Amino acid sequence: MSKNSGNTDYQSLMKKALLELREMKSKLSTLERAKTEPIAIIGMGCRFPGGADHPEAFWQILRDELDTITEVPKNRWDVDAYYDPDPDSLGKMYTRHGGFVNQLYEFDAHFFGIPPREAISLDPQQRLLLEVSWESLENAGLSPERLAGSQTGVFIGICSNDYSQKLLTRDITEIDAYMGTGNAHSVASGRLSYILGLKGPSLAVDTACSSSLVAVHLACQSLRNGECSLALVGGVNRLLSPEFTINFSKAHMLATDGRCKTFDAAADGYVRAEGCGVVILKRLSDALADGDNILAQIRGSAINQDGRSSGLTVPNGPSQQAVIRQALQNGGVEANQVEYIEAHGTGTSLGDPIEIGALEAVFGKIRTQEYPLIVGSVKTNIGHLEGAAGIASLIKVVLALQHEEIPRHLHFQKPNPHINWESMPIVVPTQRTAWRKGTRQRLAGVSSFGFSGTNAHVVVEEAPTVTSEVSEVERPQHLLTLSAKNESALRELAQRYQEFIAKYPETSLADIGFTANKGRSHFDHRLAIVATSHQQLQEALNAVTQGKEISGLVTSQIKTKKRPKIAFLFTGQGSQYLGMGQQLYNTQPTFRDALDHCDEILRPYWGEALIKVLYPEPGTTSPLDQTFYTQPALFALEYAIFQLWKSWGIEPTVVMGHSLGEYVAACVAGVFSLEDGLKLVVERARLMQSLPPTGEMVAVLATKAVIESITVIDEQQVAIAAYNGANNTVISGERQAVQSICSALEARELSPKNYKPLMLSIPH
Repeated sequence: MSKNSGNTDYQSLMKKALLELREMKSKLSTLERAKTEPIAIIGMGCRFPGGADHPEAFWQILRDELDTITEVPKNRWDVDAYYDPDPDSLGKMYTRHGGFVNQLYEFDAHFFGIPPREAISLDPQQRLLLEVSWESLENAGLSPERLAGSQTGVFIGICSNDYSQKLLTRDITEIDAYMGTGNAHSVASGRLSYILGLKGPSLAVDTACSSSLVAVHLACQSLRNGECSLALVGGVNRLLSPEFTINFSKAHMLATDGRCKTFDAAADGYVRAEGCGVVILKRLSDALADGDNILAQIRGSAINQDGRSSGLTVPNGPSQQAVIRQALQNGGVEANQVEYIEAHGTGTSLGDPIEIGALEAVFGKIRTQEYPLIVGSVKTNIGHLEGAAGIASLIKVVLALQHEEIPRHLHFQKPNPHINWESMPIVVPTQRTAWRKGTRQRLAGVSSFGFSGTNAHVVVEEAPTVTSEVSEVERPQHLLTLSAKNESALRELAQRYQEFIAKYPETSLADIGFTANKGRSHFDHRLAIVATSHQQLQEALNAVTQGKEISGLVTSQIKTKKRPKIAFLFTGQGSQYLGMGQQLYNTQPTFRDALDHCDEILRPYWGEALIKVLYPEPGTTSPLDQTFYTQPALFALEYAIFQLWKSWGIEPTVVMGHSLGEYVAACVAGVFSLEDGLKLVVERARLMQSLPPTGEMVAVLATKAVIESITVIDEQQVAIAAYNGANNTVISGERQAVQSICSALEARELSPKNYKPLMLSIPH
């Protein structure tokens, strides 16, 4: 045994141990970052009282300081039959008001593939949720159809069951097979996953008023844990029957005048409301990598429970403080960074002072009267959406961040005397308040507290600053494609685009076209518009709505679901000319990038820039017609055109090529890489260029028989090189002999038959 064989190499062991420690530390850091990674909000959709059928309409309501509460519509219940100002009157309610969303019974079941009979038993909450979820995905620029099979999660807050109660009042013989699935809360989320083909977690959350904000928290956790890559999160509520309003009247929870007078001395309860809100969430790193339009980001969230308080439905101040502090900690946010709180703020004489007290405990010590915490509540505009209240609050905050303005808090005339306002650095915005972007990121908190005792808080930050790449070239023409499931819907969609362009004329045509073409599902009734300006696009859209025809507009209906077969044919040598593809190079980034990439590959072999060969400066010459340059240049051009078609979604079923074109076809079919294809063609061209310069090849648009009827082919000097087609023959051979045949063919132009062959000459 060697003397050194038992020695231990401690230095190597120490190096190995240090390396493993570094790797473990790196993995730990990655895990910690994942736990606290911000979650991007990349899309939103809504239906809220007052005609807020999309986020911008909702913002208009907030900005215009509108109160959207109305008297109970006739299609819900007969308010005259149930109203009595005496809260103790049996079977009566002491309020006549609520927040309502229109179009209760209008639902396009066919659009979602739901049979009419099944739709009858489908809870209007599920109907509304389907519509708003679809719209929120389109708002995010995500085609719903392309999500099929993806790890997309669905998290829905829902807690009311008015419709199932209405169905159960029918005779039992009318109970059908769809009542259970049509009304179960679990199916509200499950149906979304089913219709869209989503494979991520799918669940319904019922924690009463905090349901939808709890759903947001659970979705963020699921994204950070890698359970899903995208999350569809929302809440929904519909008011269809009087029973629960009677119940809440008996509990003295509701405002007598039907208004949420949050933080006001006259606060005497809340007003019930309905609606639906949905947001699309993605991990921030993924959203940045995918180039998504980030509306805002969720830094942290938390949920907890009141536990034992002075009553089952009585808020617990210390629990509210705890959930806010935990959300801040989870997001790595300091309390002094938060400038605005969207409060739960139901407008009850008991709940409002408890909530303000909790906020003062968390934020009061780091605030001053000169730099106060601003607190407001959307319930003063649209009422309390119960299971959908939290998502409405979140959407309001995102809109406020986007528009750089905190909306006015309504119905705040005389501050609640049970709140010590003078000692608290907290203010309620009694007018629109500027909230400008600055040197520090703007943050807000959103609270939602359920009467079940479950509390939720979410910390929201403005979207990160992202520098968009500005294209060096602008397309001279733009393509807009729209589609719908019937002609009427297509005209309505065209009208909405027309209104959008009129309202936002600064939006680029490229962005409008890209989002419509790539971010929406495509249905059978279709239109395509080619436009060079906003005015031309508006004129074409107007023609659609008027049922007229106009240049640049094409409409059609897809009759079959079978995709047409497409073949790409790549040409061979002889089709080249100076400046080919130059307009594409100047206007199409995809084409330009592909050609530039080919240029990088060719330079070591050529010693010449491809772009200079194709597009020489005025007054300079180009070697394009020399075979050594011709073939690689054609290969590069055809490859770039292929990539451009592919970027537009046009991909072939079959590829074919002629001569040199066969190499391009093989490359795009995956037979070999672009690098290998160009190397092969460069060598092929070099070998062909090195042939003696005494030969020539000519393509003649005629059959061999026609050529032989005009002149004699000396088979010792000229041969038939190829039969390109029935009337396309290639002759090749000794230059003088080939030119003699060409002269005879050209002379035939004077014959009575007026036969004029097309000849294409290629030296070799």
